[in-house]
Amino acid sequence: MTGTQSSPAAGPLGLDPELLAILACPDTHHTPLTVDEAAGELVCGTCDRAYPVRDGIPVLLLDEARQRG
Repeated sequence: MTGTQSSPAAGPLGLDPELLAILACPDTHHTPLTVDEAAGELVCGTCDRAYPVRDGIPVLLLDEARQRG
């Protein structure tokens, strides 16, 4: 055993697919987020907020979200 670990396969926007499966909107309804790769954002289908992903880190703060549409 070499003591090295393989890194998990990166999904959309460089995020771990297991993390994407559990991320939800931080607003009161907690809707699962979908990925908008072209915009580099995670999107809530209920409130239509878009949360940025910066350097592979989702920024799930209501103050940082933008209203789409």
